[in-house]
Amino acid sequence: MKAYSLDLRQKIIDTYFEGGISQRQLAKRFRVALSFVEKLLKQYREIGSIAPLVRIQQTPTKLNSQQLSILEEIVSANKDATLDELRSHLEQKTGVIIGQTTMDRMLRMMNIKVKKNTARQRERK
Repeated sequence: MKAYSLDLRQKIIDTYFEGGISQRQLAKRFRVALSFVEKLLKQYREIGSIAPLVRIQQTPTKLNSQQLSILEEIVSANKDATLDELRSHLEQKTGVIIGQTTMDRMLRMMNIKVKKNTARQRERK
């Protein structure tokens, strides 16, 4: 999602400090979330800047390199497995529980595509 413009941020700050309007009314007036107004005002008070904050450090991945190599082995051994099945195999081998979305993200990060064989799926049914 794109950050709100500096112009809009400045209007919100100016309107708030002119007085007579609550944060909730500001949010309605400028059609932004109340949490955005709260965070913007807090940032202005603490840092003195209204510019969008730049993320410096990325959140670390859920799986370490050893777990990723185990996941790679699991995928190669179970080519037609669903994300949910892969999750359960990973949990059995490593004890780590991750969600389907995280599983999908980890596979994308490793450039592994899990293409299902529709003929085998029909045989299962």
